[in-house]
Amino acid sequence: MNHPQLLKSALVCAATLGMAAGASVAMAQGPMKMTPEMMKMAQQRTMMTMKEDHYVQCYGINAAYKNDCKSADHSCAGQDAKARDPQTFVLVPAGVCQKIAGGSLTAG
Repeated sequence: MNHPQLLKSALVCAATLGMAAGASVAMAQGPMKMTPEMMKMAQQRTMMTMKEDHYVQCYGINAAYKNDCKSADHSCAGQDAKARDPQTFVLVPAGVCQKIAGGSLTAG
């Protein structure tokens, strides 16, 4: 891995940890109710991340309330109460999904 990629990965990890810390405080109070505008913004952010950072949708590895987009049971990110839902994805770097137990590139 070259230095710019390493730096970019470190920055993405730091940003993710910061967001996760804030989300864990919110999750302690229960799942957040999202407005339709918030849902649309979350979906746009997810799609932009996939395109810019070469991430893929990995189904079946989510933690409860930690999914990245909608599925048949809910309308947006962070709303899936079921862990390891084969219909729900989280974004992971390309090539990582197949290395995670239960991970699939297609909805199950």
